[in-house]
Amino acid sequence: MSVPRSTARSTPFAAALAAAHPSRRTALAGLTALGVGAVVPTLAAGTAQAATGSSTGSSTAAGALAAAGPVQLSLPAPTGPHRIGNVALHLIDRSRRDPWVPSHPVRELMIGIWYPARDVDGHGAVPWLPANAWSVYLQDNGIPPGVLSVPVTHGHDGAPAERRGGRRPVLLFSPGSGGDRDTCTTLTEELVSHGYVVVTIDHTHDGAEVEFPDGRVEPRTIPPESLPINTEAVSVRSADALFVLDQLCAIAGGRNPDAEHRPLPHGLAEALDLSRVGIYGHSMGGATSAWAMLDDRRIRAGINLDGSLYGPVLSTGLDRPFLFMCSQLHDLSDDPSWAQTWSHLRGWHKLLRLANAAHNSYTDLQSLVPEAAATIGFPPSMVQQLIGTVDPTRSVLDVRTYMRAYFDRFVRGHDNHLLDRPSAAFPEIEFLA
Repeated sequence: MSVPRSTARSTPFAAALAAAHPSRRTALAGLTALGVGAVVPTLAAGTAQAATGSSTGSSTAAGALAAAGPVQLSLPAPTGPHRIGNVALHLIDRSRRDPWVPSHPVRELMIGIWYPARDVDGHGAVPWLPANAWSVYLQDNGIPPGVLSVPVTHGHDGAPAERRGGRRPVLLFSPGSGGDRDTCTTLTEELVSHGYVVVTIDHTHDGAEVEFPDGRVEPRTIPPESLPINTEAVSVRSADALFVLDQLCAIAGGRNPDAEHRPLPHGLAEALDLSRVGIYGHSMGGATSAWAMLDDRRIRAGINLDGSLYGPVLSTGLDRPFLFMCSQLHDLSDDPSWAQTWSHLRGWHKLLRLANAAHNSYTDLQSLVPEAAATIGFPPSMVQQLIGTVDPTRSVLDVRTYMRAYFDRFVRGHDNHLLDRPSAAFPEIEFLA
């Protein structure tokens, strides 16, 4: 969450987040207003409390939804020329105990590596969440089985990496608090389709429904939000990101860090250009981007998608490019962490707003909520709380285009000058600072 409970102020941004996030979870749980509580009056369409299962009306409503057949959720197709490969890796950092489950003597992570693929024949498309995680996700959010089908991504499991064109720049992605690594797959796939390798990170026990290769699903166990907890969480996340970067170096050097030693896709090691690394994140993932950049100069540039900042970056700033992208009710004037950090930024920096957007407009919810709303009984007011009033098709195009222009300029070295000034072709993107 970008505004911690203990430090949230009475601002329109904080009020909007509180309305849209009643359980204080962010990002991936948004199909049910990012919390179990919001689904209670909506799944039963006003007839009963669907999530409790304690009434005849609840059972009838849930049964009717399931009997109608599952709604197949989908994600926008990427626009680039490259087909997309995907591989999930289980990584173990034996130098750290798990900070949120002290009985775990090591820090375990799941990551997804998305990369341009040579071909995808015979390599099935991967789901947005693996099966057990999807089941837990539905259960956690009070959605009856058989109502929604998991989205199928455009990534293909284990497909060989494209070798033509040489090594590819690498981007790391960190989701919001409570979110999974697939939170922003729409953005991930777009970047990969245009030639990047994107590595998405599950921050175990901070994120929700993290499924490991043995089928176990590790839940969110992080303590309730406060300024100290959020600061510690971002510190842990930065350490996660830099550990992942080290493991990518191992892959590029011919080693396989997967804990189960499952084969890596053919050509993956030769696809990684770790001299060109960027990072981006949504909400607390945006704070992670800044902290990781401060801790490791291997990262050339970062993007913060609507997240408040924590830790030493507030007073030290950054000397490399950093882009802020915000929602309608969030900017320098109402986020002290942004204002404080802004005054210490010494590299290129800019603040863009996606007009009429909500906090989750930067995530896959921008596309998934409208698809699911009628089925699970979301009224227009709740949809607006979650994803604002910006047109989803335009917002996906806008965010994809500006993120790619940024990384092309500061990681790849190709400047199309889109970031120089406002563009009439993208009226939804406002240049604030």
